[in-house]
Amino acid sequence: MSLQKEPTTYSLRELGLSADKLDRHAVSITDRLVKAGFQAYLVGGCVRDLLLGLHPKDFDVSTNAEPEQIQALFRNCRLIGRRFRLAHIHFGRHIIEVATFRGPHVKHDKNNSHAHKDGRLLRDNVYGTLEEDAWRRDFTVNALYLDAQKKTVIDYVGGIEDHQNKTLRLMGDPVTRLKEDPVRLLRAVRFRAKLGFELESQTETPMVEMAPLLKDIPSARLYDEILKLLLNTKASAVFEMLRQYGLFEALFPQTALCLKKADSNAPLALIEQAMKNTESRLINNQGVTPYFLLATILWEPVRRLTEQNRHTFNSDTQAIHAAANDVVAHQISRIAIPRRITTPMREVWALQPRFHKQMGVRCLRFLEHPRFRAAYDFMLLRAQHGEIDKKIADWWTHIQTLEPSEQKLMTRPNQFKNKRKPRKKEQSNKTDSD
Repeated sequence: MSLQKEPTTYSLRELGLSADKLDRHAVSITDRLVKAGFQAYLVGGCVRDLLLGLHPKDFDVSTNAEPEQIQALFRNCRLIGRRFRLAHIHFGRHIIEVATFRGPHVKHDKNNSHAHKDGRLLRDNVYGTLEEDAWRRDFTVNALYLDAQKKTVIDYVGGIEDHQNKTLRLMGDPVTRLKEDPVRLLRAVRFRAKLGFELESQTETPMVEMAPLLKDIPSARLYDEILKLLLNTKASAVFEMLRQYGLFEALFPQTALCLKKADSNAPLALIEQAMKNTESRLINNQGVTPYFLLATILWEPVRRLTEQNRHTFNSDTQAIHAAANDVVAHQISRIAIPRRITTPMREVWALQPRFHKQMGVRCLRFLEHPRFRAAYDFMLLRAQHGEIDKKIADWWTHIQTLEPSEQKLMTRPNQFKNKRKPRKKEQSNKTDSD
């Protein structure tokens, strides 16, 4: 791809786009900015997705107005961010993100721009022109600017050509761009899975080598990226690519090590099945809980550690609690999984031993536990891959279909004992003639 000196401008009609598909709030923001004498465009993923015939979830705006100037124009505006200063304009619960054009990174400007010695940008509020902003974006297909007033798309980087060829290409030197922000590794995987595009060879080649750089990304930022990666209808493809490029090992080192040491394919198959289940639920507009998927990903290290330490505890539940504490502590140092997620994860794990107890009142109370359904689904997943006897899974499935009175009968201890056969009535040896 050759660099363009002048942008190519396409009409919406030429690209098969309709202005009716644009978010009215985003368009109103560009209208007000333009009337105030600024440039303003819809940019990035919304333009890319519109070209694919999709309905974008978010519409972002890019402008030459600086954050404080944006805030002065919109009373419903809030400025956020330190690394990148952004304006969020609120329309009820709907938020439009507005960013100022970025300029080239200036290493000596310590007030606005700062980079780590490894090349990673730590702070970057250097403002620039529309063209400079285009070349600062990550992939060419994300550097397209839609002018809602003129009903055109502006392309400085050959993004339309790459879009038509279904190619994901990092702009500039891929190694440098990945060092600037290693999260681009995750974005490459997510976009490849979501869009069905192929990675351009020079973009793909350094990814495995650059994967360890994710260890230096703030753990809170990685949590947000993980949710975007895994909670989508392409979760299986994402998981496969994370492993292919060495990114899964950088994100979940304990699980990656366990999968490498596994004697069978069962631990991997369990995670793959969880990914398929996530896809299916999302496609059918069913709810998905992040804690369940993360509990599945981290289960193998918890299970192994439980097995190793079982002899030092009085019960399996205590052993699981101890293993969970250790595994979660190590994991949140890499990905800042919040307590509202780790708490139900721990509960699902700790409830697993209770499925082996099928007698008494405590068994019936278990059915009413607020986390029973999630723990049951997790147990079914384990049974599907040989960790639990299928008869146990069938028993718990069956008892949920019964009336309370029948459930009581099913959990009585004598239900599991051999009942004594009734003694036959002794026949009299006497005859009528005696």
